[in-house]
Amino acid sequence: MRKLAAIAALSLLSVPLAAQTVDRNEVARILDEGLNRSQVMQTAQQLTDGIGPRLTNSPGMRRAEDWTAGKFREWGLANVHKEGFDFGRGWWIERASARMVSPRPIELTSIPIAWTPATPGRISAPVVVAPMSKEDHFARWRGKLSGKVVLVTLPNDGSEPGDAPFRRLGGDDLAKLDNYDQPQYDPEATDRRIKRLEFATRLDAFLKAEGAVAYATMSPRDGKLIHGSGYLFGTGETQQVPGIEIAAEDYRRLGRLAKTGPAPVLEIENVVHFEDADTKAYNILADIPGSDPSGAYVMAGAHLDSWAAGDGAADNGAGVAMVMEAARILKAMGAKPKRTIRFALWAGEEQGLLGSMDYVERHIATRQRKPGAPSSGLARFYGWADRWPVVRQPGYDKLAAYFNIDNGSGKIRGIYSERNLAAVPIFREWFAPFASLGANTVAIRQTGGTDHVFFSAVGIPAFQFIQDPLDYGSRLHHTNVDTFDHLKAADMRQGAAVLAAFLLNAANAEKPLPRLPFPTEPNVTDPFAYPNPDDLD
Repeated sequence: MRKLAAIAALSLLSVPLAAQTVDRNEVARILDEGLNRSQVMQTAQQLTDGIGPRLTNSPGMRRAEDWTAGKFREWGLANVHKEGFDFGRGWWIERASARMVSPRPIELTSIPIAWTPATPGRISAPVVVAPMSKEDHFARWRGKLSGKVVLVTLPNDGSEPGDAPFRRLGGDDLAKLDNYDQPQYDPEATDRRIKRLEFATRLDAFLKAEGAVAYATMSPRDGKLIHGSGYLFGTGETQQVPGIEIAAEDYRRLGRLAKTGPAPVLEIENVVHFEDADTKAYNILADIPGSDPSGAYVMAGAHLDSWAAGDGAADNGAGVAMVMEAARILKAMGAKPKRTIRFALWAGEEQGLLGSMDYVERHIATRQRKPGAPSSGLARFYGWADRWPVVRQPGYDKLAAYFNIDNGSGKIRGIYSERNLAAVPIFREWFAPFASLGANTVAIRQTGGTDHVFFSAVGIPAFQFIQDPLDYGSRLHHTNVDTFDHLKAADMRQGAAVLAAFLLNAANAEKPLPRLPFPTEPNVTDPFAYPNPDDLD
């Protein structure tokens, strides 16, 4: 008996002291519910096959808002509600087609560019290859575009992938992520981005004035992949000239034919619609209430909106389904957290993370807006993290942690700790029960481009998970093939379980996750840098 007790004591000593604070019985219950009775793929299938594209403020997005809120209520979550913020126009595609009719008939792979107007019925016109990427190029084409479909992208010679399109992360890949990337500041980045956005408006005005009947851009990726991304969605700023994006292979063919002559003739019909009845976009929020009377909470989020080319499966129906499944798992197992667990499905992510930005400004903290800074549209996003000072809102101290999923349907392999050194050993402890499921990497570096960034930028412990890329970046991201077929059920079951465990750990931890120092304005001046001569008088 003493021998068995000694063995038991040694086995406890073999487990790191910190790891003993994870309630592995609760983790076992999460895995049981999440792996044996999962509904994550049913949720994903309804969002994709059932509802389809969810461009912000489109009818598809409105259906998704209602359906997801209904599921949260069905599962017994509390405080299920929408929070609206000013966005702009809705837009959707009823049908669209583009074909070359001369010198021979060819059906083109194409898509209307988001928030461009419909064609006046079916139009037929010759193309002109008129590459324009800055206003200086307009003079060359003045007087030459009337009655034409203007190809505004310079055709390139194509590209073939050098790597396999489908990939999982190996040990070396994960190890490379664990580097402390020092902050890099570019004070001119915001101005460059705003100038690019302004150029799109000026190009549209130039094409309209010159009598172009439509314009076309070339898809940035080969393989007959199309995107249709457009960013002039604000009320009063949408374009006047119909636009389409053409698959790279088709676009280059048109360019070659136009060069040798005669110019190809295209037949285009875009039946698209604007929705202006409600210019607000809506975040969906739902809670599992906690026992802490202070109102402290932890949070998980994913963006519900998508682009219009595919069904928004990997981007980001997968993340939405995993966040919703984490909520279902915790409710099904009767979790009683100390801190409230809040679930957020964001709108307007594809147009500049606008939904999560609104939540942060409304509930967490604000940043000083510079005089004359844009207050609407995509430009509102530009430079947000460079505005000072940061001013806490009354709810600032209540949010203990935020976790985000937005990198496709790949298995969770770890988490980016966002340079939060004190969080690293805690996350290693939380991942310990999931090592056999492939999740055990804690990378010190930052990552960007997802809805956690505005939380992190005001000092909230906010994190994005590391996921196997699969074919997310190579084929699916924003494209016409982003459909349910490419989602991986086993990976999504694992991801939902990991998220549920992290949320429960964060909600029940004796102390909230450590925070980085409160953000203050950095000194970005390099005293040894020479000025750009172009900036001197």
